[in-house]
Amino acid sequence: MERTYSHIDLDERRRLHQLIAAKLPVNEIARLLGSHRSTVCREMKRNTFHGTRAA
Repeated sequence: MERTYSHIDLDERRRLHQLIAAKLPVNEIARLLGSHRSTVCREMKRNTFHGTRAA
């Protein structure tokens, strides 16, 4: 059986950023976006920068 998942579009990413800034739980963010919790977690992981930037 093949696993499938979807990415969220740019508007949903913008909304995701707002919801993260509001410090909502992942389950609530997923519900508001109409996405699965794992999709939201993947997008958060994919688009989060950890570390410092060299000058």
